[in-house]
Amino acid sequence: MTAAAFGFSLMNVGIREAAEELSPLQVAFLRNFFAAITLMPWLAAGGFSALRTTRLKTYLWRAAIGLIAMLMWFSALALMPLADAVALNFTVPLFATLGAALFLGEVVRARRWGATLVGFVGVLIILRPGFTELSLVMFLPIGAALFQAIGALLVKSLSRTEGAGTVVAYMNLLLTPLSLIPALFVWQWPSWWALGLCAFVGFTGALAHVAFTRAYALADASAVMPFDYMRLPFTAALAFLLYTEIPDLWTWVGAGVIAASAAYIGHREAKLARSRERAASRVAARSLASRDV
Repeated sequence: MTAAAFGFSLMNVGIREAAEELSPLQVAFLRNFFAAITLMPWLAAGGFSALRTTRLKTYLWRAAIGLIAMLMWFSALALMPLADAVALNFTVPLFATLGAALFLGEVVRARRWGATLVGFVGVLIILRPGFTELSLVMFLPIGAALFQAIGALLVKSLSRTEGAGTVVAYMNLLLTPLSLIPALFVWQWPSWWALGLCAFVGFTGALAHVAFTRAYALADASAVMPFDYMRLPFTAALAFLLYTEIPDLWTWVGAGVIAASAAYIGHREAKLARSRERAASRVAARSLASRDV
């Protein structure tokens, strides 16, 4: 998870650099194009049978929502300080909790609602309405987080019937042609430097996603989630070295509040998942015992 956090931080810097020459819309397409190329050998080695599905419509919705999130996120990285964008984007688990309760019918109890409210207080600490001038740009990473959370809920729905490899493959294969559509409206032929940056973004993004997925496969979510928040110090260090950007105290305080609340939500979800697994195991054991009798 630490490697994934560092990879995403490098990817963010690559996006900022590429956006100096190209529109974020075009950077998003090139990122998806190179990520698909990076993942193609893995897909071929696993066999194209992984693409068999009966839920193509859901995959299309997932890709469309993922594209909106990506375009908002890339625009945020191009237009605002990197550390501020990353800190505000930590709100993904907060929106996911709201969405799970509203659309998936999950039972969210008082503790998780309390942690969610505390997390949004962290957003207010960073934005400081009434003390600093708010602009629409500041809401881009929050909007990206909202759509990322919707995408995460769709993945949760897909995972009930689809394998992880199928979900990853369709996400990359569908995002590439979809992201080409908005990119065509702002297209300009990139220099070799910008093309290399976009290849770097696609390569590091693909590897970071693989590392992220592997982390959740190898350990409990509550154990690895806190390491995901290493994205902020990594990004802040890179932003200082490359652009002399220094996050103010309130960004660190607000990010800490958001990260703590999101980590608590992850811990509660993991704990409840283990409880459900134990309950299911007990039911299965009793059913087995009754058959033996």
